[in-house]
Amino acid sequence: MARIFGTDGVRGEANGVLTAPLALDLSVAAARVLADRGEFAGHRPLAVVGRDTRISGQFLENAVVAGLASAGVDVLLLGVLPTPGVAFLTDSLGADLGVVISASHNAMPDNGIKFLARGGVKLDDAAEQVIEARLGEEWQPPTGADVGRVTPYATAVPEYVDHLVSTTKPLTGLRVVLDCANGAASQAGPLALTAAGATVIATHDQPDGLNINDGCGSTHLGPLQAAVLEHGADAGFALDGDADRCLAVDAAGDVVDGDQILAVLALGLRDAGRLAQDTVVATVMSNLGFVRAMREAGIEPRQTKVGDRYVLEEMNASGYSLGGEQSGHVIMSDYATTGDGILTALHVLERMVVTGRTLSDLASVVTRFPQVLLNVPGVDKSRASTDEVLLASVAEEEARLGDTGRVLLRPSGTEPLVRVMVEAATERDAQETAERLAAVVRDRLSLA
Repeated sequence: MARIFGTDGVRGEANGVLTAPLALDLSVAAARVLADRGEFAGHRPLAVVGRDTRISGQFLENAVVAGLASAGVDVLLLGVLPTPGVAFLTDSLGADLGVVISASHNAMPDNGIKFLARGGVKLDDAAEQVIEARLGEEWQPPTGADVGRVTPYATAVPEYVDHLVSTTKPLTGLRVVLDCANGAASQAGPLALTAAGATVIATHDQPDGLNINDGCGSTHLGPLQAAVLEHGADAGFALDGDADRCLAVDAAGDVVDGDQILAVLALGLRDAGRLAQDTVVATVMSNLGFVRAMREAGIEPRQTKVGDRYVLEEMNASGYSLGGEQSGHVIMSDYATTGDGILTALHVLERMVVTGRTLSDLASVVTRFPQVLLNVPGVDKSRASTDEVLLASVAEEEARLGDTGRVLLRPSGTEPLVRVMVEAATERDAQETAERLAAVVRDRLSLA
């Protein structure tokens, strides 16, 4: 069987790739693997289960819960809750396992299942591999009093909101638009920003099971830009379907991306003496302008492979307190174990209050270099790091750019393509360099 766990759990078309029987089997296997690892020793196991607003989340939730309870695990049903909210309650309730049913920023037909270990952290690769290997195994299920109980947990949203608000100073005087993507934060997001003192205009906060991420949220910023201008807001934030990331818009309607958000937060933590080792963790996709801005501010940018799990691994390994991605995943480890879009928005707004500066002014610390990303399909991506002619071409282009740009060739993790990313002093330079390298990739690595 092909590997079903990706970089962020199991994800695919609901009732196509991701079926109710698979969801049930995954939950049984997860419970049995954790039991065999001794994580339930001496106590009755407890799991919490939350989901986003997709209509398919309803049947998948029932399948997940059936699997866990049939394996002897008590289950608390959190209902619709952002991924970081499930992570928070996994920790605060002392649960042995958290389960998130969501496909994040994907379109509505998709869904996903993600497991969290005790403490609200993602299961490691080794545990996922064992779970996958044990799918469909014969086993002896518990009976009688040993099966799990299933209980709705009615206070999930207010407890999560209280936690978020406790991390920030009052935001009185700020007018904010929040695009909830018709997703998991449609209730929690506006509640949290309002409770923190901001005046909130919530948009796309009426999920119907079908409209999650549909022309809204962090993958479609146009509606947020228009709403910020219409309402004369100080800032706007767009969440994705499970609210583990956000992007921002300033008062003029200009986009503030994940690199700029990360820079704003890094400087705030540094000024407060809470940026561990004066280091921020980002990925290799972060703009060169971000890297330069951080170094000029005396902050060391550590860069990892693309993916928030790699950012988190680096943070945990070295004790760093802030990390994130250009896409808007921001991890503030003093308050969360995963990216949290609502938390990010709160702390960007807090920085505005503390400094008295606009978001545009704060974000201007990063002067973005023009960046061009080209996907080259139909190629043997495994040879991208070994083909001598291609490597020589990359070296030649890097020498030409000097310290005014950079080149990154990155094989896709899921498709037969290579991504060519170029940053340069001008848009034209970046585009022409990327096109030259893309032509070399096609010529040297073509599968035809």
